[in-house]
Amino acid sequence: MRFPVLAICFLASAIHFAFSQPYSYIDSVKYRQLDSIASQDVPAHAPGIATGIVRNGQIVYSKYFGYANLSDSVQINEHSRFNIASNAKQFTALAILLLVKQQKISLDDDIRKFLPDLYTGIKHKILIKHLLNHSSGIRDIYDLWSVQGIVWWKTILNNQDALQLLQKQKELNFKPGTTYLYSNSNYILLAQIIEKVTGESFVNYTKNLFTKLDMPHTAFVDNHKKIDAPIAKPYFNFNQWVNYDWLCDIHGDGNLFTTLTDQLQWEKIIQLGHHDSIPTGLIKKSQQLTGNSEIKEYGYGLEFGAYKGIQYRFHEGATGAWKATLLRFPKDSLSVITLTNSGKTIPATQTRQMADILLNLSAQTPLVYSWPNRNGTFASASDIVGIYTDNKDFSFQFEQRDSIFYLKRFGRNEIQLVRESDNVFHQTNDPTFKMEFIKDKKSKLQVTAYHPSHAPYTLDKVDYDWENFDFRRMSGKFQNDETKQFLLIEYLSGQTFNIKLGDNETNGILITPTKLLSDGFQLAIQNNIDLNTVYFNMNRVKNLRFDRIK
Repeated sequence: MRFPVLAICFLASAIHFAFSQPYSYIDSVKYRQLDSIASQDVPAHAPGIATGIVRNGQIVYSKYFGYANLSDSVQINEHSRFNIASNAKQFTALAILLLVKQQKISLDDDIRKFLPDLYTGIKHKILIKHLLNHSSGIRDIYDLWSVQGIVWWKTILNNQDALQLLQKQKELNFKPGTTYLYSNSNYILLAQIIEKVTGESFVNYTKNLFTKLDMPHTAFVDNHKKIDAPIAKPYFNFNQWVNYDWLCDIHGDGNLFTTLTDQLQWEKIIQLGHHDSIPTGLIKKSQQLTGNSEIKEYGYGLEFGAYKGIQYRFHEGATGAWKATLLRFPKDSLSVITLTNSGKTIPATQTRQMADILLNLSAQTPLVYSWPNRNGTFASASDIVGIYTDNKDFSFQFEQRDSIFYLKRFGRNEIQLVRESDNVFHQTNDPTFKMEFIKDKKSKLQVTAYHPSHAPYTLDKVDYDWENFDFRRMSGKFQNDETKQFLLIEYLSGQTFNIKLGDNETNGILITPTKLLSDGFQLAIQNNIDLNTVYFNMNRVKNLRFDRIK
């Protein structure tokens, strides 16, 4: 009889070991470190965060800090629903994959098969897979509204409003399938395609999906007046916590309200690789890049990259004070999630700090890429002063006043610089932000910026002989037919122009005879002979054509 007793004891020990293993992954020291990181930006009686960790298909940590509703002193808990913004895209992509599996659509279908009024003059194919991995070339709807002077989060807008403006677009940012450029329009259009194919609203279709996935508190919102409670209300801090009304009805690209509990449930499904309600292999496919594509940065609603040398999938979501960060480390079967309703909290940083603890990266792998060489050739004032740009039209401007150097960037306050060696400077307010001036093989001056939080990047000095250049020829009034917006350019002095886009007014600097940089956007002409057309470029809108009317 001894054998059965031993067997039972062994089985009991095995069961205890199996169920206790996930929690032993985080010892008491790490647990306290995680708590400290999670609560670091949550002061007393303030909005806060919900954060959790899943490993090997089991929840090993979940915590809540701060308040969901300051007026009623309701604390954030497992029932609090957050808007996770762009982190919703993975679920829109999953809904598309389900329809592909059911052979109702193909990733190689042209989107105009379902939305025939879009881009009727574009001959290139715009495929569903181009929407999924942001290679469609379709301009971002929020940037287009910004061009029109519409502040989207102060305005009641829905998917039909987005569709109407996109239907007026005659051109794309680039040829579909050739370039990656994130655009929220892509996932709004995917939601519209899902409605066309299923014959029901996107919100209802995905609500049924979430129910099957055991995520009952998760739903997209197409009516801001009917959001199920309890909501973790969003708060900004302007010397005091301020709540604001949520008016957005746009969905598919975001506007997904959910709980931490539901999101951890989804991470468990991802790590297990299957669920009874999802066809075999589909979960695994949803975590991969889209097939037959040169785009390696983005897949099915997920970004792909490396964090401190470790491959991971991730996404950030931000809409006002609501923000969310998702990190997945497949090799370690580890997921870390943070949701917040606080404008003070930065989940992108906190979540990665938590990953450092879990992956033992804090000490071994600091996020420092390299530092400048302090032994370079002396850079004089005449060398340094000027404008520097990269191929994305990001710019630095260096000035010298009273023997002091200043760095100026559009949309930011100027910063005083300190010379620390012959060719290296740093910012007075952040000595770790360093700038190294060197000459390339063609003796052209460059500045390389270094900071512990990112890889170094280099900008080239812009040199042009402006003698006899007629700056006033650039002045004029222009209009874009797709947005019906007006653009007024007026020469001031030197290389400086006043620019008025609708009711918004700012200044810009002409850095070459064909390129004018301003706060948040760039204006370009094809050549300095034909001044009848100006092309407007900003983050996710490229080559928006403005034709001269005066």
